[in-house]
Amino acid sequence: MSKEGDKIIMKTKNVLVTGSEGFIGKNLITRLQELDSVVIKSFDKEDNIETLKKYLQESDFIFHLAGVNRPEKVEEFKKVNAGLTKDIINLLEEIGKKIPVVITSSIQADLDNPYGKSKKMAEDELIKYSKRNNVPVYIFRLPNVFGKWSRPNYNSVVSTFCYNISHNLDITISDPKRELELVYINAVISEFVSLLAKKERNVGKYFYNIKRVFKISVGKLAEKIYQIRDIRKTLIVPDLSDDFMKLLHATYLSYIDEDDFSHEMDSKEDNRGSFIELIKSNSFGQISLSKSYKGIIRGNHYHNTKNEKFCVIKGKAVIKLRNILDDKIIPYYVSDKKIEVVDIPPGYTHSIENITEGDGEMILLIWVNEIFDPENPDTYYCEV
Repeated sequence: MSKEGDKIIMKTKNVLVTGSEGFIGKNLITRLQELDSVVIKSFDKEDNIETLKKYLQESDFIFHLAGVNRPEKVEEFKKVNAGLTKDIINLLEEIGKKIPVVITSSIQADLDNPYGKSKKMAEDELIKYSKRNNVPVYIFRLPNVFGKWSRPNYNSVVSTFCYNISHNLDITISDPKRELELVYINAVISEFVSLLAKKERNVGKYFYNIKRVFKISVGKLAEKIYQIRDIRKTLIVPDLSDDFMKLLHATYLSYIDEDDFSHEMDSKEDNRGSFIELIKSNSFGQISLSKSYKGIIRGNHYHNTKNEKFCVIKGKAVIKLRNILDDKIIPYYVSDKKIEVVDIPPGYTHSIENITEGDGEMILLIWVNEIFDPENPDTYYCEV
């Protein structure tokens, strides 16, 4: 494998993906489709054994993701999780193919329950296949995987919480202190895809892990998702420099209904125009939008510590600044003809006047380095 920019380059491979319509399958196929060097064979529960045999004959690599974890009948655990794995192995040996297999198992494989037992049986069959044919297999005992396209109320607490909370439905928490181990879907897919380009195959190693695991209690997980939901009310974005929160936020957005992507903002109107707070953060401050009618002057105040950036995105304005310790006025003429940002340092009183031709409105984008605190506004009236 080599890289051209961020694009993976490898020799063309024919890849079979079972369980292609499942959560991990959809994400894997999407990633594989981004690679010019991969030809994909998709196999799901609607396909038959003859289709499976045909695809196996044409494949160089297998991602065996098919399985059940909440079937209607308990015997389906063994039939699908262990049985389909055995079918794949039998067909490979029947047609004389010795190709690597990746399988998604579960951390429950060592537990004494029907689901865990069926996953353990599938693992054992693959290990025997590897030993008989001197071919590598990659068994991933995955913890709770989260990300886009996971089915809520099925096998992922994250997807269930994200779906229910985004739809204003109740969630059930029996033990808020119970710790979860979570892996993000992109980490899983990246690990899987990297196996396609491996030149050295470790036939004696069977079990592999996703390197990046997040640990969090059920109660804390719910708190974070409620915090994400409330962004539309508080406008406060959580700290997205925290990787888990960034991934959880992305996951939550994937569960919002398509007719609920947009939300109306609160606009404060008066005889000068309007003012809209857009987004806030304890780490990066606040972004707002101001609309001013022709001739309106806003500002005439200074800050001791707070600082701002002004950007006119519609119309024309003059921004005037003056160090409060002297009388020198500094004017900046700005407009939407040349987008520029004007810094407003502490200790400078400042104003902005709409000088747009005709009766046109002026729209100003404002960044402030902190969220407005009415108890400590750090804003003092002073004519420029």
